[in-house]
Amino acid sequence: MKQEILGVKINKINKREALDVVKQCMVLPRMNYFVTPNPEFVVRAQKDEKFREILNSAMLAIPDGFGLILAAKYLKRPLDKRIQGTDFIWDIANLAEKEEYTFYLYGAGSGVAKKAAEKLKKKYPNLKILGAESGYRGKQELSDTEVIKDIKQKKPDILFVALGCPKQEKWIAKYSDSFPGVRLAMGVGGAFDYISGRVKRAPKFIRKIGLEWLVRLIKQPWRIKRIYTATVKFSWLVFKSKKKQGGQ
Repeated sequence: MKQEILGVKINKINKREALDVVKQCMVLPRMNYFVTPNPEFVVRAQKDEKFREILNSAMLAIPDGFGLILAAKYLKRPLDKRIQGTDFIWDIANLAEKEEYTFYLYGAGSGVAKKAAEKLKKKYPNLKILGAESGYRGKQELSDTEVIKDIKQKKPDILFVALGCPKQEKWIAKYSDSFPGVRLAMGVGGAFDYISGRVKRAPKFIRKIGLEWLVRLIKQPWRIKRIYTATVKFSWLVFKSKKKQGGQ
């Protein structure tokens, strides 16, 4: 079941159910993709029709944003609990080790994907990671053609793409027919930075109450524009949407 928040369809789903969908993807004949909407995604989708179309065409749209949960409740279109994208990668890794699914990590800064792969392997030693590519050779950026060629040759079951929103979602959509061996692709934003340890996450209790954005603002003040979009701007759009519904 999907609920619509400002024109973006988001699954009402819990983590166990989402992992069941991962399993389903592994036996389907072609690649599917997941998206992880948060308030910033939804705001961007108001003006970017192509991005909104990609989000709404995803097999699964996982609510990765505390603000989405609150907005859904306010609009009387409730979702289940937030499923944080970074945590969900660890959950998929746990499943993949048991089921022998293979991974490929693409994106983030130089060396970050490889470090994230090492951390995943440390926790799940039997996890098969076929590639971890940042998209750079030294300071030189690799072309999409080179990256796609490597993914096609290695044929992972699951492809994680960390290029940031909306670039990663558009990249996956653009090249969705280029990976005949891939069964699931997912844009993961800054997840490799957190998994690798390059960026420290907020304490768990802070994340649980939805104040991770405040910690990010304190540690990374240059993110203020993005945080403004995800908090103030998103809240205003939700309020206007509620008003149009007659405030019910």
